[in-house]
Amino acid sequence: NAEKCGVCGPGFSSPLDAMKGKYERQGRDLLCLSCPREEIVYVPCIYRNTGRKKPDFLATVDVNPESPHYCQVIHRLPMPNMGDELHHSGWNVCSSCFGDPSKKRNRLILPSFISSRIYVVDVGTDPQAPRLFKVVNPEDVFWKCNLGYPHTSHCLGSGEIMISTLGDPAGNRRGGFILLDGETFEIKGNWEKGDKIPTMGYDFWYQPRHNVLISTEWGIPKCLGYGFDPKDLKKGHYGRYLNVWDWTTHTYIQAIDVGEDAAPLEIRFLHNPDAAEGYVGCTISSSIHRFYKTQQGDWAAEKVIQVHSKQVEGWLLPEMPGFITDILISLDDRFLYFSNWLHGDIRQYDISDTRKPRLVGQVFVGGSITKGGPVTVCRDEELQSQPDPFFIQGKRVPGGPQMIQLSLDGKRLYVTTSLYSAWDQQFYPDLIREGSVMLQLDVDTEQGGLTVNQSFLVDFGKEPEGPCLAHEIRYPGGDCTSDIWV
Repeated sequence: NAEKCGVCGPGFSSPLDAMKGKYERQGRDLLCLSCPREEIVYVPCIYRNTGRKKPDFLATVDVNPESPHYCQVIHRLPMPNMGDELHHSGWNVCSSCFGDPSKKRNRLILPSFISSRIYVVDVGTDPQAPRLFKVVNPEDVFWKCNLGYPHTSHCLGSGEIMISTLGDPAGNRRGGFILLDGETFEIKGNWEKGDKIPTMGYDFWYQPRHNVLISTEWGIPKCLGYGFDPKDLKKGHYGRYLNVWDWTTHTYIQAIDVGEDAAPLEIRFLHNPDAAEGYVGCTISSSIHRFYKTQQGDWAAEKVIQVHSKQVEGWLLPEMPGFITDILISLDDRFLYFSNWLHGDIRQYDISDTRKPRLVGQVFVGGSITKGGPVTVCRDEELQSQPDPFFIQGKRVPGGPQMIQLSLDGKRLYVTTSLYSAWDQQFYPDLIREGSVMLQLDVDTEQGGLTVNQSFLVDFGKEPEGPCLAHEIRYPGGDCTSDIWV
């Protein structure tokens, strides 16, 4: 049972313990200290830009194949405001606090990308039916931090919560971090110190054993917030740097250039806390860069994967990038996964040799280049022909694969299809009309390989309040993109 996880403190003692499952007998009960088989997941669902005047909500989805409610939304927690654009989420505590029995992973942190509100959701009292616990008003974010557009939330070993942002309250360029008290959830102020800060922000990952935090850059909020304008390219409106911070002093110390208009988004260290390397997905340039600590003690990056653009007709530009929007690493640090939102494929790479990832799995589940659509591919360095439209249980899936989440044991990869409502509206209007979906892929953890589970479909187009856009996926017991070991 997920609610019994962490009886000796939140999270797990190591990534491999989380992956394999550890049990401890207490009296007559055999309690699960880690839960490889997820039974429910939490998914933020968005109504902004859909034309439906409804608040966003947090969905609880039953993913237990033994349950009579398998693949159903079993609970909806609507937010008290409209137009928030729920996006990513995080925990009040995670494995960074392992061993502290006073800490409980019982609050989900939900920053609102557009309104800059931060919702704190009680998922501990009844994991299947979360309830709203606290609302941090945007005015507090603006006045106390001079920041806005919050994105990634990570808990810290101190018990505090840290949230990255994309800009200032007016949507101008400014990369910074909001620090919340882990008990009261009051804003404590900015995490960053000193006068030097990066001009953009987005995602981040920290690793205290190497005294480092590295953050990424999407772009200027007031530019990207209304959709993608090709005219913004070459104007410096999209990010190009990995920003390196001194973990102890909270100061900005280095910028790593990964290319003009690369737009580095999701960043992941290897899970082994001793490892001084990881990967970042660059969206517009459609490349994966490995970042690492050098012998000199600073940090560098090298491109290790390039998804080739396709020459096309009938699209926004004459060349269509893959548009890597999400990446993750399995808990044993063996496989790297990422999604190409525009091309429509999900890929699995063996990273046993971290400098030479090897493609071992690929599956198409939608995208913009399928046969019979408005786009004609004129030149393709990777495929012999355009992929077939993707159908599951008789439904043609609109949109492309976007957010991904891997089960702790590495055997199931969950996928949702919404990126961000304004960009969904621009690139996949069918997604706005029909709603997004959640899929599940079976993973070959021995040789590598991905297969669509045809029995699994969560259709958010059938929601009672109308079709909505489902985004990030979280498990009550922690997952591959929220927990950090220190």
